[in-house]
Amino acid sequence: MTSSPPLSGIDTHAHIFDPRALMAPGRRYAPSYTATVEAWLGHMARAGVSHGVLVQPSFYGTDNHLLAEALAAYPQRLRGIAVLDPAVAERTLAEMDAQGFVGARLNLVGKELEDYTSREWQRFFHRLAEIGWQVEIQRAFEDFAQLLPAISRAGCAVMIDHFGLPQGGIDAANPAHAATLDMLRQTPNAWVKLSAPYRSGQDAARASVSLAHLRAACGGLGRFVWGSDWPHTQHEKAASYAQQVARLEQLLPDPDDRRRVLVENPAALFRFT
Repeated sequence: MTSSPPLSGIDTHAHIFDPRALMAPGRRYAPSYTATVEAWLGHMARAGVSHGVLVQPSFYGTDNHLLAEALAAYPQRLRGIAVLDPAVAERTLAEMDAQGFVGARLNLVGKELEDYTSREWQRFFHRLAEIGWQVEIQRAFEDFAQLLPAISRAGCAVMIDHFGLPQGGIDAANPAHAATLDMLRQTPNAWVKLSAPYRSGQDAARASVSLAHLRAACGGLGRFVWGSDWPHTQHEKAASYAQQVARLEQLLPDPDDRRRVLVENPAALFRFT
């Protein structure tokens, strides 16, 4: 167990993995290299980021043991987002909560959407809400207007990953994009993660426009967090930790705005305070 440095910033999205570990069948991607928690912490230290959140990679399915080991090694500095079966046992949820997990991930890219109003899914979301967990979703921006309300009504915070993956950036003239922006105006427990603009083909200018639309829809910066998306799987040659930090500084040149997104907003949401 290690002591925790003063809270200077929270990286809310990174992955660790080892290709020797058992991976889930039917996965869309499998890495050929190892990404360790120590390597990630090194990048964080150089960027002045003190705390972080590990997100379970989809290629491990519901086997969250690598994340659990990292949380046990750095219990003060790290939190985790797991991948779970909606029928997960109450005892398992309680154990994971004690380990430092604070949410469940739905990576819905390339998948057919299920009926999240169903009894099984609603029970799952209500159980997460009862223990103060969030639901983190990766899906195309145009689908969130339909998808998110069914989950948010259970009472849990819902985190939209990677700007919401708006390919080419958010276009308010696109009816589907406009519907998602309108949903954000009406859903106070919906959050947005400023991370991985490269996954939706957004350069600095397009990401800035997207942020302006999102910020207006959310009524300010109170529902935004930042994530590095380290180690930038499938984009390793085009992205780096330092570049993602620099991109945030471009998007939010005001130090007070950056502190809100890096520290104040995520601190309570991810249980660092």
